[in-house]
Amino acid sequence: MTPAIPVIDVEAAEAGDRAQLDVVRTATEEFGAVQVVNHGVPQDLVTDLNARMARLLGLPRAEKATLASPHPYRGWRQWPDDFGRLELERFNVAQFDDVGAARAAGVPEEYLGLFAHANLWPEDDPGLRDAAAGYIEAARRLADRMLRLYAVAQGVPADSFGLGTVPHLRLTVNDYPTWTYPETSADEDKLLLLEHADDSAVTVLAQDGDYQGLQVQGPGGVWIPVPVIPGALQVFSGQLLARWTGGRLRPGRHRVVAGGTVTRRSMAVFVYPALETEVDGVRVWDHVKDRVADYLAEYGRPEQIAAWREGRPYVAELAENSAGQ
Repeated sequence: MTPAIPVIDVEAAEAGDRAQLDVVRTATEEFGAVQVVNHGVPQDLVTDLNARMARLLGLPRAEKATLASPHPYRGWRQWPDDFGRLELERFNVAQFDDVGAARAAGVPEEYLGLFAHANLWPEDDPGLRDAAAGYIEAARRLADRMLRLYAVAQGVPADSFGLGTVPHLRLTVNDYPTWTYPETSADEDKLLLLEHADDSAVTVLAQDGDYQGLQVQGPGGVWIPVPVIPGALQVFSGQLLARWTGGRLRPGRHRVVAGGTVTRRSMAVFVYPALETEVDGVRVWDHVKDRVADYLAEYGRPEQIAAWREGRPYVAELAENSAGQ
């Protein structure tokens, strides 16, 4: 029998419900992923950001291309497969708009280069910036609560996995198109997002869609669908948390498979401790400073790498029959 992704009542666990804490411990040691309810993130905030992102990513491609950046974690981009068919469309937001905003928030000077590429915002939706900032902050608060629960469930001090004064955060919204190409109709496991574990401490994710496209790797390597539960959020443990716990807490490996009859959307906030924090003798800064180079080395195509090196916005080419044209 395939196991299910555990569902945690955050308020009950914080109140000391032993059964809930036991589930937290099992989930973080065996799956690296949980679904959470009673989590404190306002549903109207999630709904508002989801609607604004749906509108933005539904704009004509030429309009969205004005929000493209050389930086893979800023602005808009599309990611096609090797045949030019769109697998995902993405909008990325750093927690601070630019170097000046990061400096004003207290980010030390030596780390400000992370914000040299500014966020890009559509001019026709001035409320999007506030909605994104609100969601990022709500996710940070939830991440802090979850890390405290993880510590308590492990029997260590509740502040063992503290995020510090200025945690490092970023938001990624992914739209996954329906997969309707006749030549791939027999492919039951077309991957729109490849198997991976995030490099964060934890990732907080809201999902919207009409099928169980998100899958988590469970014990023994089995892939477990994550149900779309109204109001629930997903929390993945990342590689940094695994390092922090000496491997006791497992990073949540996950992927997204094609399916459904409508575009699937996820809104993920990647949460890291403050950049000066040391985790198992390594500063978080040293963990993240080369992330873009590592990402491009693993996933980047030659034209994307060239755009990054030359400081040009990157817009991928799509096949004529691709979604997202």
